[in-house]
Amino acid sequence: MSDQDRDNPRREFLRKSLTLIPVVTLAGTGLGSSVLQAAPESAPAPAAAKPAAAGAGDYQPSFFTAEEWAFINAAVAQLIPNDAQGPGALEAGVPEYIDRQMNTPYAAGALWYMQGPFNADAAPEMGWQSKLVPKDIYRLGIAATDQWVKGLSGKTFAEQDSATRDDLLKQLEAGKPQFDAVPAKIFFNLLLQNTKEGFFCDPIHGGNKGMVGWTMIGFPGARADFMDWVERNEQYPFPAVSIRGERA
Repeated sequence: MSDQDRDNPRREFLRKSLTLIPVVTLAGTGLGSSVLQAAPESAPAPAAAKPAAAGAGDYQPSFFTAEEWAFINAAVAQLIPNDAQGPGALEAGVPEYIDRQMNTPYAAGALWYMQGPFNADAAPEMGWQSKLVPKDIYRLGIAATDQWVKGLSGKTFAEQDSATRDDLLKQLEAGKPQFDAVPAKIFFNLLLQNTKEGFFCDPIHGGNKGMVGWTMIGFPGARADFMDWVERNEQYPFPAVSIRGERA
């Protein structure tokens, strides 16, 4: 590892953890295993959501409310920050990716077997082990987190400074806050997994704008043929290409 990598442990983590994301998630459709780390009752039908204000760029979220959108933008910016090595999650369009995923069959759990019994201690290969589906986990998890944070400081998560946000996310990862609606670990793991997906997906799904994630790790993207470079043990010299044919 270079000295520069030692000074940027979060970027190094991304490089190493990419191998843990199933290939399908690079297309923005699957839910892989989380590397940062109970089956609750089914979520109640959410109240009608008021439209959110535009976040990064000109994108208008269609699923998240204004308060939820502020949380998503603040949280992903902490998980993959903009730093000296390149753009972060906000610049890559990760919030847009997550919002767009919430309007797919994936977010409604339509891709999985969703009948009980559920076993929170089951091995990952046993599949989804919660009655809650992704869109419910986000809605309930964001509300529970903001209520918890307001109880600590009187402010929402998005209103905290960067150091405080980092500490709060670490507590969510460890499962320290005890939420009634959704386990904190399940919420954090889903948020982290979708953030990584949005950073490394094809731009056609809303994230990885400019192919910044692929450029960071030297991934060639949707090029038709690069197998002759696989065994060379040297950096691939050509820019990444998206499904639409855009070049990094």
